[in-house]
Amino acid sequence: MTTPLDKPIRRELALNGSLYTVTISTEGVKIVPKGKRTGHEISWETLLSGDAELRRDLNISVDAYRGA
Repeated sequence: MTTPLDKPIRRELALNGSLYTVTISTEGVKIVPKGKRTGHEISWETLLSGDAELRRDLNISVDAYRGA
């Protein structure tokens, strides 16, 4: 049985020597450097629609074009 997501869940993440706060809420997922207020946020709708993958693929292709 799963638990409904009715309030934000915050966890600390250590990645490449830096600390981040990951918040999972009903709106989506937010990752912020520890001690800061702004970071990256993505909504559940964006994740489920595939827009996040499309954006990532577009960034990869633009970066490859700039490198050529």
